[in-house]
Amino acid sequence: MSSLLNTGRPPVFCPGCSHERITHALDKAFSNLGFQGQDVVIVTDIGCSGLFDTFFNTHAFHGLHGRALTYATGLKMAHPELNVIVTMGDGGLGIGGAHILSACRRNLDLTLLVLNNFNFGMTGGQFSATTPLNAQVGSGFLNRMERPMDICQVASSAGAPYVKRFSSYAKNLVEEIESAIRFEGFSILDIWGICPGRFTKRNRLTPQIIEDALAKMQAIKTPVPDNLRKEYGRHYRELAADQKPVERPTTIERQFIPPEVGRKEVIILGSAGQRIITAGEILCLAGLAAGLKTTQKNEYNITVLRGHSITEVILSPEDIGYTGIARPDVVLALSQEGVDRRRHIFDDLDHRSLIILGKEIDLPPCKAEVHRIDFKALKIKPHDRALASLGILAKLSRVIGLDMLASAIRYRFRGAVLASAQDMVEGVEIG
Repeated sequence: MSSLLNTGRPPVFCPGCSHERITHALDKAFSNLGFQGQDVVIVTDIGCSGLFDTFFNTHAFHGLHGRALTYATGLKMAHPELNVIVTMGDGGLGIGGAHILSACRRNLDLTLLVLNNFNFGMTGGQFSATTPLNAQVGSGFLNRMERPMDICQVASSAGAPYVKRFSSYAKNLVEEIESAIRFEGFSILDIWGICPGRFTKRNRLTPQIIEDALAKMQAIKTPVPDNLRKEYGRHYRELAADQKPVERPTTIERQFIPPEVGRKEVIILGSAGQRIITAGEILCLAGLAAGLKTTQKNEYNITVLRGHSITEVILSPEDIGYTGIARPDVVLALSQEGVDRRRHIFDDLDHRSLIILGKEIDLPPCKAEVHRIDFKALKIKPHDRALASLGILAKLSRVIGLDMLASAIRYRFRGAVLASAQDMVEGVEIG
């Protein structure tokens, strides 16, 4: 099998950089495995290791620092036939630590090459998650305050089934990479190397020193017996095959003509428990029944059961690019705390705006048309007032019509709830 190296973009690492050895070893491993360019995707992040995706005639994805494993996960799940190789430096290792832990726990069939040269080589030689305590680096004394990460111990503890550490100068470098790629599951290789552009200008480090240091470390048995299990992608597809197929979303066909033309903006101001968000959803469904584009934006307290509840809805025959509402066409003011939360909007309302207002609510001065409703006299409970207001809006032929609203209610509710909602809309009086 011929080389997959990109002859138009040869490796451009600093003279003596161990990354170049790994580049050629990876290419040789691809050749031994019989891979063609379409069989492989190389995923990288920022840093010198992030150049790998440009050096090969394969699929490639270059992303943000430390995030390479997240993209690789999506690629492998979407295209399990691809051999996904991730290259990451010790800088990306530290920045993307949470993603590495997730990859170890998940056991998706990815191969991670950690090109470990003990510093942020591209950005000035600052300390990384693996920098030795006694090293002289571009970030002063800070590395002396943190214990270096042993990524192999971390990965083993997190559930990675294939963990290996070795020198980029190892005679069997190609075989080690090839073995990791062959493994079905998550494999992580901690490959130690030299950064002549930054690290070795202040610190003596040679291939022999690396070999001696590795020899003193506790040997790692791989595959890790306790972590062997089904590969995530295969296991996922097995379990997914037994699941009931998901029904396709119900489509809402255009059936009605809206009573008003153009873009219409509605804000519903209420409190928790008044089903404000549900009313906004119904308003959107009504718009869809007339072939309109719709958006809904909600605001409520994280406590959910207390405080204001507000929804903003836009219905438009044209695409909606911006969902902000500066001067709404309609305001449904159903609680005092909802009104108080958005008091500023009333300053800009004019006679073209309509407010449907609960009788007991104190409204700021404004020039809008106000339609005041005595919900208590109509025996409409607080949790029904949002839906009742939509009924009033439809009977006034503003924004939506009764046919649009009835269709939305049939789509949203079933059984006794549907019957109750229909009775509410039909029985509400304009006043």
